[in-house]
Amino acid sequence: MPIFIRPWGHLHYKDEGPKDAPAILFANSLGTDLRMWDGVTSLLPLRTIRFDKRGHGLSATPAQDWTVEDAAADAIALLDHLNIQTAAIAGCSVGGMIAQAMAIHHPTRATALILSNTAAKIGTAESWAARITAIETGGIASIADTILQRWFPHAFLNSAEHLAWRTMLLRSDPLGYIQTCRALSLADLRAGLAQVTIPTLMLAGSEDQSTPPALVRDTAALIRNAQVLELQGSGHIPAIDAPKVTAQAIQAFLGGLHA
Repeated sequence: MPIFIRPWGHLHYKDEGPKDAPAILFANSLGTDLRMWDGVTSLLPLRTIRFDKRGHGLSATPAQDWTVEDAAADAIALLDHLNIQTAAIAGCSVGGMIAQAMAIHHPTRATALILSNTAAKIGTAESWAARITAIETGGIASIADTILQRWFPHAFLNSAEHLAWRTMLLRSDPLGYIQTCRALSLADLRAGLAQVTIPTLMLAGSEDQSTPPALVRDTAALIRNAQVLELQGSGHIPAIDAPKVTAQAIQAFLGGLHA
């Protein structure tokens, strides 16, 4: 169970696949941990690095609030810890914002971006404040059904497949979740994306209620070399509800860069 120490606490990660293969780093969404990528990384012939961002999974929850840029610095520190100079960066939702921040503030480290179901700005200060209040009042369980409906398409939500992910959400650290909501309320990466020129694939789910395809396309328009792939029938976390299609899209995109 590998960890390494950051100024705010420990960061849990996994480093899998051939060490001489190209590396790709994955960042998870709000309310999930690195296991959200299990179905994707198992299908990729790459060196895959995953980590639990602050306040999630087996990583520590900081005593103080943090920003998306702070989480991007954690990811860069992880690459340094593993002696990886450059990598493709993939992230979903807030993980996608972390990936964007890495490309903006550490431009020599990312070779390509895979931005899944994310945007340069997600929600409003008011909407995140309302979610924080709901958690402080009734806990994550009080909003779990609403979150799951925003995450998953109906077919997946009506099957037993979603149950483990529901449990993962319910076991989230409330403080870590709230800190992430605060980071999201402050995050606005629109101005910085103008300087991002590396190849970028943006994935959108046709049934995504958190970051709908139109919002994903708006962000793609800010990045010079971005392309959008809309996954029909998928929701906010295609790595969970459509892992094979997601892995195929990532492999085709990265393979095309070297063709």
